[in-house]
Amino acid sequence: MNLSKTKFGNFNLYTIETGDIKLDGGAMFGVVPKTLWSRGIAADENNRIGMTMRCLLVESTKTGKKYLIDNGVGTKFNQKMMDIYQIDFSEKTLLGSLKQHGFSPGDITDIIFTHLHFDHCGGTTFFNESGDLEFTFPNANLHINERHWETAINPNAREKASFLPDNIEPLKKSDHVNLVVDDHVFEDGLSTYVVNGHTIGQQLPLITNGHRNLLFAADLLPTHVHVPLPWVMGYDMYPVKTLLEKERFLKQANDENWFIYLEHDAEKEIITITFDGKKASVKSSLTLNDL
Repeated sequence: MNLSKTKFGNFNLYTIETGDIKLDGGAMFGVVPKTLWSRGIAADENNRIGMTMRCLLVESTKTGKKYLIDNGVGTKFNQKMMDIYQIDFSEKTLLGSLKQHGFSPGDITDIIFTHLHFDHCGGTTFFNESGDLEFTFPNANLHINERHWETAINPNAREKASFLPDNIEPLKKSDHVNLVVDDHVFEDGLSTYVVNGHTIGQQLPLITNGHRNLLFAADLLPTHVHVPLPWVMGYDMYPVKTLLEKERFLKQANDENWFIYLEHDAEKEIITITFDGKKASVKSSLTLNDL
């Protein structure tokens, strides 16, 4: 498992690979025909596409805090669910990535959840030897957008399947949960960029070194194949809102030459894009080592 890292302003950044997953290609690309999206990403015999669950560890050299952004699907799935989503931990694991960078779960001071769908927060807890749920990161404050929290604990029928009780119930009981407002600033250089099309209150961490910006894109832009403006997921709760948010994001990312960190792309870790107001495309592909 080759993991990248870099110094970016007041932060040390570390790639955290937590495992691979497969999801239905049609759901991942919504109304875009398979004849188009399959040119960029191959589907298996069950129409599933291979993706990863790539998180990011942000270590502040100013405050000493260690922020983990999302934590993958976790280890709580039974074999049936593992098979449905083709979860693969053979080469990538959350704890293995942390260890390779020299960290242990107890070192993490903060977890920033982009949102609480199962493939983003499942690693927060695990079943111990007694079969009880235990927190993976015992010392971490757990930061959730307050509007998203209301969505997660009172989900609509369509989104309910993404908020699994084994993930949500422990959070309800935890005194480490910290609900934050839109555009929250964790410290100088680390804030959030909030979008609401995929799910209400999805907070995307935005890291700056003073003249360059890195955005953790989560499910606003899950893979580089999703860069074209109308290529929106069927999983999005409010696809028209996603279109408007994505257009605004692509314009800003183009104008300010943002680095875009991809959580689900099995091939590309970071990209930059070009966008002329109509057509968007990948400009460059790189890793944290290249920043």
